[in-house]
Amino acid sequence: MRIGIIGAGGISETHVRAARAIAGVDVVAVHGSNRAKAAALAASAGAVAYDELEAFLAHPMDVVAIGSPSGLHARHAGAAVRHGLHVLVEKPLDITTARIDALLDEADRAGVQVGVCFQERLAPEMVDIKRRLDAGEIGDAVMAAGHVRWYRPPEYYRQSRWRGTRELDGGGALMNQGIHTVDLLLWLLGPVARVSGRTARRLHEIEVEDTAVALLEFESGAIGTIDATTAAFPGFPRRLEIVGTRGSLVHEDPARAAAVADATPHQRVFQDFIEAVKNGRPPACDGREGRRSVALVEAIYRSAQNGDSQTP
Repeated sequence: MRIGIIGAGGISETHVRAARAIAGVDVVAVHGSNRAKAAALAASAGAVAYDELEAFLAHPMDVVAIGSPSGLHARHAGAAVRHGLHVLVEKPLDITTARIDALLDEADRAGVQVGVCFQERLAPEMVDIKRRLDAGEIGDAVMAAGHVRWYRPPEYYRQSRWRGTRELDGGGALMNQGIHTVDLLLWLLGPVARVSGRTARRLHEIEVEDTAVALLEFESGAIGTIDATTAAFPGFPRRLEIVGTRGSLVHEDPARAAAVADATPHQRVFQDFIEAVKNGRPPACDGREGRRSVALVEAIYRSAQNGDSQTP
């Protein structure tokens, strides 16, 4: 399986390490807006670096892994799809559902797979939580909470051309850092019928929120909350709580650093996606599943702006 990489930042470096750890997989080409970074990443993988996107897409390959800024995901994925290539996109799939819908329509017409890097769905502990919920071990879900109380220093935003911008990040603590937890809540508890949210900028001088809180009303009748911030010094573990009529499940992660040191979670995603492409089955998180978290975040933002509840 031949993999091409779009993007040359930290997450694309993780994509390269994840892909190269899988037997029979080769990283063959890299395209990035920063020529020096793209060349260095390509050299580390024994791949060819390209300045032009069309020249990159003409390189023989099977799958394109996309790690460019979030607001470019659908654009880059769409270009790959039009070349008949399968695409594995870093979260979020894009920053608007309108762009995601156009991408999914193109992928359907081309007959190619779209996957999203929500690697926590494949974490052994999350797989076990999902199994317990589906088996009814804690009864009916009553309430749930996701807490993402992290810290990012001001330079995290200042030193990036796209983080914290409306055009390329699409949002802040919720669309970027909190999106994994939004996805987990939807995956574990099902669709949300209504949502009410509030957002704020409490620390960082950015265009979007660094703090968000939302009340979720699930179609099942369960009630949930999610809070996300990058202003909680010094940073705390992400915590997920699910309360049921016969028991409760709680999971706590280490506090997140800005860089991804361990490529193993992404390796699971790459392995799953490659097997999905080979066997013609959906990946662990396909494009339509990846759309749901963006739709919910969009609804939270609309609620925060309008002051009323919204339907995702």
